[in-house]
Amino acid sequence: MPRRRIRVTDVPLRAAITALRTELGVPSDFPPEVTAEAERMPPPKGYEDATDVPLFTIDPPASTDLDQAMHLSRRGTGYRLRYAIADVARFVVPGSALDAETHRRVMTLYFPDSRIPLHPPVLSEGTASLLPDQVRPAALWTIDLDADGRTTAADVRRALVRSRAKLDYEGVQRAIDSGAAEEPLALLAKVGRLREALEVERGGISLRVPEQEIVERDGTYELTYRAPLPADGWNAQISLLTGMAAADLMLAYGTGVLRTLPAAPDGAVGRLRRTANALHIDWPHHVSYAALLRSLDPGVPHHAAFLQECTTLLRGAGYTPFRDGVLPDITTHAAVAAPYTHCTAPLRRLVDRYASEICLAAVAGTAVPDWVLAALEGLPREMSEGGRLAAKAERECVDLVEAALLKDRVGEVFDGCVVELEERRPTVGTVQLETPAVIGRVEGEGLSLGERLRVRVTQADPGTSKVRFAPA
Repeated sequence: MPRRRIRVTDVPLRAAITALRTELGVPSDFPPEVTAEAERMPPPKGYEDATDVPLFTIDPPASTDLDQAMHLSRRGTGYRLRYAIADVARFVVPGSALDAETHRRVMTLYFPDSRIPLHPPVLSEGTASLLPDQVRPAALWTIDLDADGRTTAADVRRALVRSRAKLDYEGVQRAIDSGAAEEPLALLAKVGRLREALEVERGGISLRVPEQEIVERDGTYELTYRAPLPADGWNAQISLLTGMAAADLMLAYGTGVLRTLPAAPDGAVGRLRRTANALHIDWPHHVSYAALLRSLDPGVPHHAAFLQECTTLLRGAGYTPFRDGVLPDITTHAAVAAPYTHCTAPLRRLVDRYASEICLAAVAGTAVPDWVLAALEGLPREMSEGGRLAAKAERECVDLVEAALLKDRVGEVFDGCVVELEERRPTVGTVQLETPAVIGRVEGEGLSLGERLRVRVTQADPGTSKVRFAPA
């Protein structure tokens, strides 16, 4: 699920977030033996030399845990993608203290003021990260595409790689828009658009969810959005392309772990229709959900609020393992509209390390390592528990920040929409403000689902209470 990135400038709010980490039992420092293991540098064995491929990374400017690096080129009438994924398995010995710690943490957790990494920084931001001008071990994908962007061949093998440049999204967008981008970068736009067209064709959905920021101006808080750039979407399409190729390899091989999502129930889509109506978003009945999302501009505040609400349809996603040729009943991800797996972020997500190993074995025609098979059945539970913690941390942080946003505005009135009612208590529901993009509990007589109404802030105190509303 997309993460809301929030910048916090309020000191009491920082203290409340620190207390939240303690309450959730979020791990802090790594045990000394884990850090010691992460500092070891096993010699590379069995790696091809691909350091001549001029790879580049695209990440936020401050990021140093770089999972992926890419290179795009023309191949006849089609294209070739070289996509390097950090080879974390080289550094994590199965059964070691470091291995156990990653299973305890499961994924990197993001808080408004910090992040809690999956691996010790010496590894995730150092020896395993695909930093520029550094030789690094990687699982190097080679994916060939035809003139329409369809996959014609996919291969992955271990290789030593060297990224040439660390790029950021805004710089990439400027270079492409100005025509200054060299061909490997310019092709990101070409291939990205082709893949977006194929996504439309198969009925897939990409949520262009804005990044939400809380900033302090003149002693008060203001909520703003960073709308994703086209380059964000093109980069995401490269990751999706690789995850789909990996899923196809697993299914053909007969062993793997897929990221699956059932189709959304009618009730969930109906709720979004009521929200769209309240936010003045025209959604004709003949227009599909996927088509509507592609028509929205995340830079428009009420579109941004609706896109954030649409992430609720992704909450049923899970991990589905299979082996020995016995395929699962559900093999597709409804939002991707194809088989898909997570394999491109092993520095930040536990399951990706295992997915890479299965794909490497599938291409090589060898057996999956025993340590991978031993963990396969337990990965969905671990990822689910880690995902719940990450979601709770995000939810509680958003509650804190929203309370900080409105703490000096108790008693003020805002326009909103009732987006949810409790089935057994119709006087209690959830209201979504048009602006700022805040969601909170509302209590009052005569609430109606989908109703537009004016509400008064009755409670907002970061650290002690969540935002509460009452009909004005």
